[in-house]
Amino acid sequence: MARSGRPDDKLRNEAIQNPRRQTGLLRFARNDDSASPPATRLLALIGLILALGYLVVLGGAYRDGYFLTDARRQPIANDFVNVFAAGRLALDGHAAAAYDWPQHKAAEIRAVGHDFPNYYGWHYPPPFLFVAAALAALPYLAAATIWLLATVAAYAATLRSILGGRAGVFLALGFPAALWNATAGQNGFLTAALIGGTLALLERRPLLAGICLGLLTYKPQFGLLFPIVLIADRRWAMLAAAAIVAVALAALSWLAFGSAAWEGFIHSTPLTSRVVLGEGGADWERLQSLFGLVRAHGGGETLAWTVQAIAMLALTVGLVWLWRSRAAYDLKAAALAAGALLATPYLYIYDIVVLAVAVAFLLRYALARGFTAAEILGLPVAGALLLAYPYAKTQVGLAAATIVLALVAHRAFAELRPLVPAEAGTQ
Repeated sequence: MARSGRPDDKLRNEAIQNPRRQTGLLRFARNDDSASPPATRLLALIGLILALGYLVVLGGAYRDGYFLTDARRQPIANDFVNVFAAGRLALDGHAAAAYDWPQHKAAEIRAVGHDFPNYYGWHYPPPFLFVAAALAALPYLAAATIWLLATVAAYAATLRSILGGRAGVFLALGFPAALWNATAGQNGFLTAALIGGTLALLERRPLLAGICLGLLTYKPQFGLLFPIVLIADRRWAMLAAAAIVAVALAALSWLAFGSAAWEGFIHSTPLTSRVVLGEGGADWERLQSLFGLVRAHGGGETLAWTVQAIAMLALTVGLVWLWRSRAAYDLKAAALAAGALLATPYLYIYDIVVLAVAVAFLLRYALARGFTAAEILGLPVAGALLLAYPYAKTQVGLAAATIVLALVAHRAFAELRPLVPAEAGTQ
């Protein structure tokens, strides 16, 4: 699985020599088939219960006119409307208008058939217009439903490939941030599928992993750490594949939508940054980043950028060290997935679906070696924080991601700590 993973016999010897590093609640060896299934069944059951609860919530919201359609059964304008409107403009030959806020808002009103108070901006690079245009070829409600079903299927399949079987699927569906992504009609499922696919395929299929990473350029803020870490780990084939995919998508979008679309994107990006990060146009409490935390609690913009930059530097140094170490690949992947969230100032609760990727890799590691008391306590706390999002006017997503990253770091330091000689334990 991992090039630098620890052999199973060494794991068992370590568990014998260092019993405090295991918990008596869930203790499994990698090849202990008699012990592992109960834990995976428990994880699957927890995920299934949560997923069924989300279905009840979404069903009740639909019945009461708060999900997909309102009380008059008119389409509700949520974050998906910006995708559909941009796609409709692209199909009509006016792709650049998606970056013109008044024209795009008018297209959003046409999409749902009625006016609404908010504006949902289109902030994505032109290659994502291919997806938007394909969805806009359908009626609005059909497009919104297919968008959610297709992306959640890709996300669930990705976590299944990491964790395996029903446990992976139900972890995906039961992960708390999944509910908030579904209600917003956002792209957290797609982002998680691409980051998860990149990390799940990296060891076995680096070219396919590179394709996933190249597609992730539709949300470039989540790829900040990947090139640095992959260069440090000398993943040249994967980096080349990612670069080719990114350049090819940019060229195809230029051919399909014209240079005006790229000019509109380049012109609108600083405006979006100023409104969202400079003026707090989307509310500081909704930004789930360190930047958002500082601004939400009265800090100035300079201080917020300083704190975010320090965190980015610390994450970069820590991840490069970890990826160049002999730590198990599961820990490296979990750390990079969580770090990708913490590195960007532009982070919302629906993006926290990516944290499920980090949790899946951490769970895979723990199922093979035994859960620690910190994980048994920390993972439910992180989940509870995410579920509390509508009621907690603070950065619960940031807190959850920090907890998961801390659990991964704890595991990494424990694994890389020099082993106690067997003789020392008998003297």
